Amino acid sequence: MAHTQATAIPTDTPDTHTTVSNGYRNYVLLILTLVYAFNFIDRQIIGILSPFIKADLGLDDAQLGWLKGIYFALLYTVVGIPIAWLADRYSRVNIIAISLTLWSGFTAASGLASNYMQLAIARIGVGIGEAGGSPPSHSIISDLFPKEKRAGALAIYSLGIPFGVMLAFFASAFFLQGGAADWRTVMISVGLPGVILALLLKFTVKEPVRTQACSAPSAGNGPTVTQSLKALLRIPTWWGMALGISFGSFGNYAISTWIIDYYVRAFAGLDVTTLLVVFGLANGTAYALGVWLGGVLADKWGKHNKQAYALLPAIMLAIGTPAFFFSLQVENLWLSVGLLTFLLFTSGSYLGPSFAMAQTLAPSNVRAMSTALFFFVLNIIALGGGPTITGIVSQALVPTMGEVAALRQALLYLVIPYGLSIGMFLWTSTKIVADWEKAEG
Repeated sequence: MAHTQATAIPTDTPDTHTTVSNGYRNYVLLILTLVYAFNFIDRQIIGILSPFIKADLGLDDAQLGWLKGIYFALLYTVVGIPIAWLADRYSRVNIIAISLTLWSGFTAASGLASNYMQLAIARIGVGIGEAGGSPPSHSIISDLFPKEKRAGALAIYSLGIPFGVMLAFFASAFFLQGGAADWRTVMISVGLPGVILALLLKFTVKEPVRTQACSAPSAGNGPTVTQSLKALLRIPTWWGMALGISFGSFGNYAISTWIIDYYVRAFAGLDVTTLLVVFGLANGTAYALGVWLGGVLADKWGKHNKQAYALLPAIMLAIGTPAFFFSLQVENLWLSVGLLTFLLFTSGSYLGPSFAMAQTLAPSNVRAMSTALFFFVLNIIALGGGPTITGIVSQALVPTMGEVAALRQALLYLVIPYGLSIGMFLWTSTKIVADWEKAEG
C-alpha cells in the first residue's frame, strides 16, 4: 500500500472540507455506506440461516451462539487495532478494498463448509476481513465532513446496518423460497458480489487529504498505538458513549441472530419466507429511519445543548425496551413482530451520536484508532457477548424448560443490558459538555 501524503494543518478548519465538491463527497459516503451494508449482510446471514444450519449440521444452541458471536468477534476486534494504526498512516481506501474482498470471500467459503469446525474457521475469516472496514471508513468521512455535520454523515453511513440486514433477509427469502435452494447457496450468493464492490471502491474513490498531518512511521512523529490509546482513555464521554452503545448493541445483536430461531420454534407452521421478507422491510424502514433520525435530531438538538448526543439515545431506548419485553409475551406472531419493529426504530438512534462522539472528541491524527478502540469495546461486549451468551443460557435452560421457553427466557434477560445502556447514556450526558470544550480548546 502506498503511503498517503498529508497536508499539515493544525485544526479542523472549514476550508479542509470544501476542497472537494459536495457531489463527490456524497458519492464517497454512498460507496462507504454500501461497503458497510455488505459488512452486515455477511455478518447477519448466519443468524437468518441459523435454523437451517442447526438442522443440517445437528448443532445445539450453545454451538450456534459461538458461531454467531465470539468466533466472529474475537479476531475482528483484536485485528482492528493494528489495522487502525495502519489506517492512520497509509491508504485507507486500499485497506477497505482489501478487507472487503477478504470478508466477502470467506462468506462465500462458509457455504462450502461441511462440518462445524470448517464453518467456525470461515466465520473467523469473515471477522478478520471485516476488521478493516469501519475504522478507516469513519476516518475518511471525518476528513470529508465538518464536525457540525459529522453525526448526520455517520448516521447515513450507519444506514449500512439496517440496509445490509434488510438485504440479507431479502436474499435469504429469495433463495430459500419453496425450498429451491439451501443455506449454502445463500452464503455463496451474498458473498461474491462484495468482491465487485471492492473493485468499484478502489478505482473510483481517491484517498482524501487528512485534516491533520499523519506522519509516516519512519518519520517518528506519528503517535504510537500506546499514545493513541492513552489519549482516548482520558476522555470520560468517549468511554460513556462506548459502553452505552455496547450494552444496547448487546441486546440488538442477540435479537438479530436469535429471533428467527425463536419464531420458528414458537410459532409452528409459520411461513418462513414471509417472515424473512417482513423482517427485511422492518430493518430497511423502521430501523433505517431510527438510525437516520437519531443523527439528524442529535445534530439539531446538539447545536443548543451538547448533552443531546447522550440524552437522545437514553430517551429512545427507555421507550423501546418495554416494547421488546412485551413482544416476547404476546401469542400473536405479527403483534410480536410489530413490537419488535418499534424497538428497532428506537434503538437505531444511538448509532450516529455515538460514532460522532468517537470522532469529534478524538485528536484528528488518531481518528481511525478511536473508531477501532470504540469497536473493540463495542464488539467484545455486544457482538461477542450478545449472541454467544444468549445461546449458552438458552442451551442451559433447555433440559428444564424445553427449546421454546428456554430461548424466550434467554431473550428476556436482554432487558438487563438495555437498562445498563440507558444508565450509561444518562451518566455520559453529565460529562459531555466539559469534554467537548476540552476537545475544542
